[in-house]
Formats: sequence, structure tokens, C-alpha cells
Amino acid sequence: MSEQADKNLNPSSATGATGREMIVVDHVGMKFKMTEDRVFSIKEFMMQAAKGKLTFNEFWALRDVSFTVEKGDVMGIIGRNGAGKSTILKIISGIVKPTQGSVTKHGEVVPMLELGSGFDYDLSGRENVFLNGAILGYTKEFLYAKYDEILAFSELGDFINMPIRNYSSGMLMRLAFSIATVVEPEILIVDEILSVGDEAFQRKSHARMMELMQGGTTVLFVSHNLDQIREMCNKVVWLEGGYVKMAGPSEEVCDAYNI
Repeated sequence: MSEQADKNLNPSSATGATGREMIVVDHVGMKFKMTEDRVFSIKEFMMQAAKGKLTFNEFWALRDVSFTVEKGDVMGIIGRNGAGKSTILKIISGIVKPTQGSVTKHGEVVPMLELGSGFDYDLSGRENVFLNGAILGYTKEFLYAKYDEILAFSELGDFINMPIRNYSSGMLMRLAFSIATVVEPEILIVDEILSVGDEAFQRKSHARMMELMQGGTTVLFVSHNLDQIREMCNKVVWLEGGYVKMAGPSEEVCDAYNI
């Protein structure tokens, strides 16, 4: 392997960083099977599958992806739609298992991928604080101690006692963000969530993210906003067609991507 290729696969070698490795993504590949048949219901799918009549195409969302994230890094992941950005975050978060390769993590991971995905819409906002917090791994005692802080940050006021099926999408995102960021995790994984709520809450959520990053939290951050990436990230991985196109210092990779 050439020296340049090695730098692309291991951004820490390109930047001279010497911190402790927090995430090592090692030759990861992710394959999906996509049916070619026009099946319009689960029942029809099961019947066709039982008869052995389904045909599939293989689609590789990721191929031979490798990079290292060191303690305190804020690593941006950029690329066009379908490049594999969300897929690699889900693999690192442990939501899906890669077809090939491995991911090694050294630290507690808090994924902020699909905010509010663990909510029960028949329960109140308050009840969902404890439900969603438990899903994220927080103890009941911790959530009781942090409840007032979560409520204040979410700005929901008396709405916290209403069933969340009555919430607007902005209210849901504000509650979910407030729960997810109540701790300072060792590793934070973020997928395009800084657009939650209205403009005032976006500024507040941005400030909270900067606070976490400056506090030493290691962050993986996907965004289509290159200005955000330049401001918040010290390193960037550029995915193209499921491969690592380039990896290294933020300004260098963003400039190349812009061209």
C-alpha cells in the first residue's frame, strides 16, 4: 500500500495526531440484498420467498472503508446522498453489523442518529424522558437528577405533561436532543441534527454541541453543510460511492470536495 493511500485510510497519520485511539474502522464493507420483484405486501413477499421465486441484486453501500478517530477528534463525514455516510454511522453505533471488516471502540457511545426513535407517542413528554433515557443507557436515578435540566433545555414547559402525539415535529426534536445531550459521552455520533427546532433553539443546540466538543468528547459528525464541517471538525472523511475518496485535515478535504 502506498504512503498516500495509507494516509487516506488513517487520517491520524496525515495530521500527526498522537492521541489515544477511540474508534478504529478496519476495512468495513456493507452489502444489502435488493429484490428485483414487484412485491406489494409482506404476505406476497413471504409466499414468493417460500416458493423460491424471489430474485435479488447485491448492493454494496460500503467497500473497504478504514479510518481512525483519536480522543478529542471531531471527525466530519461528507459525501453525496447515497455515499454511505449514515450506514457507517449505524455500523459504528452498533445498530447494524458490517458484512466485512470490523469496528473497535474504546469508550461509551451515544448515537444521535434518529432523534426520538425510541419514543412512545401515547406517553407524555415526561414519561418519554425516562423511557428514551433508559434506551440510551441512563439510569432512573440519573434521569431523576437531570430531569429539571432536560425540561429547561427543551423549553417545553407545561407541554411536558401532554402525550407527545400532540407535539409538533420541532417539539419532539427539542425533547429528544435535550435527553441525548444531558451527559458528556466519551464518543458522540451525530447525523444532521443541528437543524432541530426553530432558529433560537438551533443556536442553543449548536452551542451545546460546541460545549461537548470543547470538553474533550470525541465526535463523528455527518453534515451536508461544509461551513459547519469546517467550523466544527479537525478531520474529515470523504465517502464517494461507498469508498473512502479522501481523509485528512478538515480544510484540505473540504477544499478538495468543493472543487
